[in-house]
Amino acid sequence: MSLTDSVQNKQLGVITCKAAVAWGPGEPMVIEEVELSPPQSMEIRVKVVCTSLCRSDVTAWLSQAQASIYPRIFGHEASGIVESVGEGVTEFVEGDHVLTLFTGECRSCRHCTSGKSNICQVLGLKRDGVMHGDQKTRFSIKGKPVYHYCAVSSFSEYTVVHSGCAVKVSPIAPLDKICLLSCGAAAGLGAAWKVANISEGSKVVIFGLGTVGLSVAQGAKMRGASQIIGVDMRQEKCEKAKSFGVTDFLNPNDTDEPIPQVINRLTGGGADYAFECIGDTGMVTTALQSCCDGWGLTVTLGVPKQKPEVTAHFGLLLNGRTLTGSLFGGWKPKSEIPSLVEMYLKKEIELDDLITHNLPFEDINTAFDLMKNGTCLRCVIHMPEIEGFPMAGN
Repeated sequence: MSLTDSVQNKQLGVITCKAAVAWGPGEPMVIEEVELSPPQSMEIRVKVVCTSLCRSDVTAWLSQAQASIYPRIFGHEASGIVESVGEGVTEFVEGDHVLTLFTGECRSCRHCTSGKSNICQVLGLKRDGVMHGDQKTRFSIKGKPVYHYCAVSSFSEYTVVHSGCAVKVSPIAPLDKICLLSCGAAAGLGAAWKVANISEGSKVVIFGLGTVGLSVAQGAKMRGASQIIGVDMRQEKCEKAKSFGVTDFLNPNDTDEPIPQVINRLTGGGADYAFECIGDTGMVTTALQSCCDGWGLTVTLGVPKQKPEVTAHFGLLLNGRTLTGSLFGGWKPKSEIPSLVEMYLKKEIELDDLITHNLPFEDINTAFDLMKNGTCLRCVIHMPEIEGFPMAGN
C-alpha cells in the first residue's frame, strides 16, 4: 500500500489491511484482508509497527471460555504511529509515535483520581471483544464483525484504539524494543517498584522466569534486594535469570523437598516478597507459603489458564502474610509509562535481552508455537513496511 493509497483510503473512511485472524479457539491464525473503520469519537487509528506476543494472548487463544467471540484478532503489546484521529481527540496528531494500552486511563473516574489505583472504571480491561465507546467492533470481513482483544488487536497492519488506551512516546525510542513496555516488562517492573515497593536488603522469590518474572528480578536488583531466588522448571533459563539479578536459581525438579521449605531454609525464615508470574493459582498458594510471617507479601501477576480460585490456609494470613494482585504493575498507563521509555533511552532498564526472537508478520503462527512450547521470552513481530511510515528502528 502506498502513501497515496493510504490518503485516499482515509478520505473514504474505511481502509483495507491485513490482519492475523483467529477463527476459533486454538486454531492457527489466518492472514486475511479485513476492513477497518475510521476512528470514532475519541479514538485514533494506528499503523502498527511492532507487536510482541504476550503469554496472555496465548492463554486467551487456547481458552474455550469465550468461544463465541470469534473470529477475533489478538495482540495488545504494541508500538505504532498515529495514522488518523477521531472527533474530539486533541492530544494526538498524525505521525505521533505511540504505545497501545490494554487498560486505559480516563483521568476522571474515581479510580483514576484516587491516587490509589490504576483500574480505570471507564477504560478498564475489555474482555468482550468490542470497543469501549459504542460497544461495537471496528474490524469486519465482508460486512461481518471481527472481534477485538483487549480493545487493541495489534496483530493487524492497522488498528483503532480509544485515545485513552494509547500513550505518546519519544520519536527517538526504537519501536521494536519499547513495545515490551506496553505490557510484560512494565508489569514486572511495576510489581517490584509500585505494588510491592521492595526495600533495600530484602529477600525476594520469583515463581516463573519469563518476561514478567525477569522484569521483577530486574526491579528487585535495582532496589537493592540482597537475595533474589528464581524458581523455574526450565534449567536453560538459569544463565539469563542471573543476568537480570537472580542470585539463586531453583528448579523444582531437582529437589524432593517442598519448595516453600527450601525457600524458608535459603532465606532463614521465608522471603520478604514473593511474586507469582506463571498464571497458576496453585502456585499462588505456594508463593504465599514461601513468605515470612509478620510482613511477608505475595504479589500475583499471572493470568490463570484454569481454576481461577485461590485457596490458602487462614493461618498464613492470620500470621501477618499478605496476598495482593497486580494489573500492569500498578502503573497509571498514560501518566507513568512514558517515564519507563525515558529510563530505557537512558539505559537505566534492560529490554533488549528479553527479546529472543524477531519474526515477520507472516510467521505469526511460529511465534505462537514458540510461546506455547516455552522456547521464547518475547517474540517481536515486525509488520510489513508501508511507504510513508518509518519502521521499527527509526
